[in-house]
Amino acid sequence: MIVCEFSVVPLGRGESVSAEVAQCLRIVRESGLSHQLTAMGTLLEGEWDEVMAVVRRCHEAVRARNRRVLTTIRIDDRDAPPGRLQAKVRSVEEKLARA
Repeated sequence: MIVCEFSVVPLGRGESVSAEVAQCLRIVRESGLSHQLTAMGTLLEGEWDEVMAVVRRCHEAVRARNRRVLTTIRIDDRDAPPGRLQAKVRSVEEKLARA
């Protein structure tokens, strides 16, 4: 099980990329994988091949409408049960509550 943070950015299109983000988020939602949209990218949790397939579909969808696309991927690969997206945040919040 991996957690992947990725962003797909069309180059040369100006400042706003919300249309492309929305296009990618539709693909992510259709995948059924656990995910979280953030201001700087999207988090996905799942098996390696499933996650990479979603990232690739997002890249290809944005690339189909743009001459140049930059896709950034960060992967956290760890032996752990599913639900890490929520567990990581919960762990930090619990520590804050104790302080």
